Amino acid sequence: MFMFRPLLAAAALPCVLIAANAMAQTDSDPQDNRDSQEIKDGREAKKPRRFRVSLGPELAPAYPGADNVSLSPLVDVAVARGDEQFDFEAADESIGFAVFQSHGFSIGPALNIQTGRKRNEVHADLDEVGTTIELGGFAQYWVAPYLRAHVELRQGVNGHKGLVSNAGLDFVARDGDRWLFALGPRLSLGNQRFQDAFFSVTPHEASATGLPVYRANGFAPYAVGANVTALYALTPRWGIYSFAKYDRLVDDAARSPVVRQYGSRNQFSGGIGLSFTFGGGERR
Repeated sequence: MFMFRPLLAAAALPCVLIAANAMAQTDSDPQDNRDSQEIKDGREAKKPRRFRVSLGPELAPAYPGADNVSLSPLVDVAVARGDEQFDFEAADESIGFAVFQSHGFSIGPALNIQTGRKRNEVHADLDEVGTTIELGGFAQYWVAPYLRAHVELRQGVNGHKGLVSNAGLDFVARDGDRWLFALGPRLSLGNQRFQDAFFSVTPHEASATGLPVYRANGFAPYAVGANVTALYALTPRWGIYSFAKYDRLVDDAARSPVVRQYGSRNQFSGGIGLSFTFGGGERR
């Protein structure tokens, strides 16, 4: 999810916090909210919102197949109502929200920012790949109360201009919002344009760099791995949010001369942040 939603999330965070604070204040007007929360026009009113914002540093591969990492903000925003627990979201997922939910199944839009590849990170004669905005959607299903399947499909609108997909399965153990631990496998796929952008070598590039001409196949898997997401509440308001992920390039991506000469099949990422929970109409 490699995905860098933190870059976009960091830019949008001030707007999110302002909106969240406004909604929290509106939801928690002392007497009016208590009265309206009981019964309103014969219906039970919605409970006030709670927000959890996590901030910290994150390290991830500079680009798919890189042997170095880049530093960026780790940002996560979660919303719940009343005393309901926050929905689980793995740290490597794209930015998104559910537009339809029923019996454990949900779908919605997904947005991701994939960092690009600069010439000074590999070879001056290899084509650069611009930072890419990827737009698409996700679907997920809770197979059991502790087991969730999640899949995304996104199209690059610039940069690599490829079609990418990420699929994962998470085993989730939690005690409400006091602590959470999730672990599961991951599979990443890319179409021909994506594979060409990061793993293929054109005849022009080959003559300039000395690398052999190479054409990676797509639509095909390019990485398999696993992700761990963990949260721990230190107090009702403050907590720790963290994740770690390992991907191993496979198939044509693993055989790419670009990866063998300038990169690595092993892709590590991780981050840790401090979380703060507010809202919910509660006095703490």
